[in-house]
Parts: sequence; structure tokens; C-alpha cells
Amino acid sequence: MSTSARRSLAVAVLLFALGAAALWASSRATWVRVVSSDGLGEPRVDSLLGATWAAATTPLALVLIAAIAATFAVRGRWTLVVAAVVVLVAVAAAVPAVTLLVTTVDLGRAAALAELPDRAEVLSADASRWPAALAALGSVLALVGAVTIARAAGSTRGLSSRYDAPAVRRERAGNATAAGERSGSPGDTGDVSERALWDALDAGRDPTAPDATGPDHT
Repeated sequence: MSTSARRSLAVAVLLFALGAAALWASSRATWVRVVSSDGLGEPRVDSLLGATWAAATTPLALVLIAAIAATFAVRGRWTLVVAAVVVLVAVAAAVPAVTLLVTTVDLGRAAALAELPDRAEVLSADASRWPAALAALGSVLALVGAVTIARAAGSTRGLSSRYDAPAVRRERAGNATAAGERSGSPGDTGDVSERALWDALDAGRDPTAPDATGPDHT
């Protein structure tokens, strides 16, 4: 994996972690404060947390944590799959947050989530904007992270190549060494990747030897 690809992965992981932290913190804060009265006593005050008003916020934060592990464990097209999943997570988390920021509170929904009795009347429902803004920020961070790993997908090999079967690694090492021989002198390994060199060594071969892939090599 190139240095630029590693840097991109590190940036994406940081963005995913910050996005997950923002979503989790937002889910623990009060999004809506509901004041109601049933006509029998003092007004009742209910605080609806983000985990209640936008129930998917916490699970989506956990998905971002899982995406961090997946970012290191997959490569190629699977990296694009991870990026696509994160984009869906970002959109799903942003919708309720942005809705609360740009519209008024739905009194009927507020009453239902506060589990008010049928006779109760909602006197007011005030939105706390900063938790919703924090969730929206977390969504943006996750989205930027998804774009980052998608752009690096072509050069990302991930950890999975370290666990290829020995036969696969030997074949890859042989092919890479043969390609290097065809492109230059028999001992030229300039075109052989660092990964292929290590695969050849793991397979017990000398990647610089002219006959490393020859039929008589044992």
C-alpha cells in the first residue's frame, strides 16, 4: 500500500471516529422539550433525547465504528462497498437532524414520543438546535470519510492480502517475478512490488534469482 493510500485511510478512519462520536453525543442530548397539561395538575415537562427523537442515531454511530475495522480489512471493490454503506448511514443520520433544524417541531409526534395520555394537551414543544447540528456535522464527517476511502480504493490492498493461502501467494510471487524478468534483466526486480518480494521470501524463493520461477526451481 502506498504512502498516500495509507494517509487516506488514516484520514478516513479519523473522520469516521469523529462522526461516530458526534452521533453518539447527539443521541444522549435533549433534542425536544415538551410541555403538556392534562388539566388536572401542574404542567408536565418531558425531555426527548436524540436516541428517542431520532432512534437510529445510536445504531448508525455503531455502524461507523464497524466501518473503521472494515476499512482496514478489505480492499478494492469491497472498499467501495464500505464507502457506499457509510454514505447511506450519513444520509440516514442527517435527515432527522436537518429536518429539525429547518422546520418546526411536529406536536403530534412530540406527544407520541413523550407517551402523553390522551387527555393531555401539548402546550409547547421547543427544539434544541445544537444536538441536531452536531448530528448533522457527524453525518458530514462520515460522508467526507466515505469519499476519501472511495478515492483511495484503487491503491488500497488492505489486510486481507496478508492472509492469502500459501499457494496463492506463491503463484502471485512467481507471476510478479516473471513479469520483472520480461521487462528487464533477469535479476531486475524494479517492477516487482514490495508485496510480491515478501511473498517470494515467504514462499522460500529468492525474488532476485534469474531462475526464481523456472521449471527446475525447487
